[in-house]
Amino acid sequence: MIKLMIVDDEYNIRMGLQSMIERKFPEVYSFRFAEDGREALEQLEQDPADIIITDIRMPIMDGITLLSHIQQFPYKPEVLLLSGYDDFQYAQKAIRYQVRDYLLKPVVREELYSFLERIRVEIMDRKKQNELLTVSSPSDWIANILNSNSNDSSETFTDLLNAGYDWLEGQYILGIICVGQNDLIPVLLSEMQDIIISNDKEGNIIIIAQNKHEFIQLSEELKKSGERECRIALSSSTEGIQQLRKAYSEAKQTMKYFLVNNSEVLFYDHIIKRSSNCELPLETIHRLSNLLGNDRLPEVKQLLQQILNIQVISHCEIGYLERISVIMNEEIFDKVYRYYGQESIHILRLYSQVGHIGNFQRFVDYYNKVEELLERLDAFVKVAREQSSQENKSMQKAINYVHKHFAEDLNMAVVSNQLSLNYTYFSHAFKEYTGTSFSSYLRNFRLEKAKALLAGSDLKVYEISQQVGFDNVKHFIRIFKELEGITALEYRNQNQQPVALK
Repeated sequence: MIKLMIVDDEYNIRMGLQSMIERKFPEVYSFRFAEDGREALEQLEQDPADIIITDIRMPIMDGITLLSHIQQFPYKPEVLLLSGYDDFQYAQKAIRYQVRDYLLKPVVREELYSFLERIRVEIMDRKKQNELLTVSSPSDWIANILNSNSNDSSETFTDLLNAGYDWLEGQYILGIICVGQNDLIPVLLSEMQDIIISNDKEGNIIIIAQNKHEFIQLSEELKKSGERECRIALSSSTEGIQQLRKAYSEAKQTMKYFLVNNSEVLFYDHIIKRSSNCELPLETIHRLSNLLGNDRLPEVKQLLQQILNIQVISHCEIGYLERISVIMNEEIFDKVYRYYGQESIHILRLYSQVGHIGNFQRFVDYYNKVEELLERLDAFVKVAREQSSQENKSMQKAINYVHKHFAEDLNMAVVSNQLSLNYTYFSHAFKEYTGTSFSSYLRNFRLEKAKALLAGSDLKVYEISQQVGFDNVKHFIRIFKELEGITALEYRNQNQQPVALK
């Protein structure tokens, strides 16, 4: 069974999710539960999970902190994040942890089922592939060396040499193989001579062979079998068993270049020749950001072509594209969400894909998703600006009304009714426009009028209180002292202007 953990501080939500899942997928998942991130972490350290469904806001340890700890695990579960509209900024942070998907509360059954079915198929494929591979002691030893955080692997090195793999002290190449489900793989691997087969913590097949020809032959045989998704990333020719981790690191770095390369086999020796001095298109990214929402989508797309120019990218090291991705996130996508926050959260799922370039295997897929997101954001920003312009006009009318009627019995309900606006909407919009609540704005405006009368007239304090809209002089005196730090009379004594002689 697939091990699924549900993390939420509300009992009803935990039980409700279990009930929904069991009805759709009977006897597929084994369930565990945690009320907060710390409890979940303690359980995961004892027994990993395949899938985690976690809320964001929880006491003791929230979902984002839990995700940050999970990144240190050798085996990372697939994570589905549950969030509310008010959790937007937290959900945005979670993108950096490559969360597989997110769902807004209340959870829609079909969306939950779609996620679970997609992940279930992936997990079962990985498990089946691992079962098909012949696992021997050398395979376990290699996996321990590559996946261990310890630098002391001398005992494991000795075990490998004693088991007849002393050729690792000479020249060898390490390859990482990414391939879809293919029953022919175990057969092809069994025919390869003098190799070690293992797996890394991402589920990729690791092969160590004495030369690159074994890998090229394997790729050709897989193509003959109809396999179109095979990718093999090779380290440089390495010497000495102590260099296994270095070879693995090189192959991992080589894997990144499949994003911009259609070859079935990539060599580390080829990718390191790419330029590390490519100039980032910072000004072009800035221009694109400024064009969003201005009815200039064709120009936006032209600038995107310049930013993600495959001719330039193909000659640069992969860090160039990775850096462009980060800058676009910060200067374009994050910028929109900082301005429009909750209103733009419906685009978050698309953004969560584009937010990390590691989510893509082909450059064209990344490019298309970025272009799609820009189209969505361009339309969204345009509408948001039009709404904001209309909203600003309404708020200015509200302020004008306050300035004209401040001395009357005035409150937010009166003003919102005058403008035919929903009370709750008016409250939010007024605060966004002025930076303060309606009651604070009205109070401060009345006090400014009172201060002018105190300094420029001989009216008594209670008369001024009435003229600026306070219905209770004691209330006026108390508010004045709290906000100004002195009494109304003290203010008059310090600021009253002398009467001009006639």
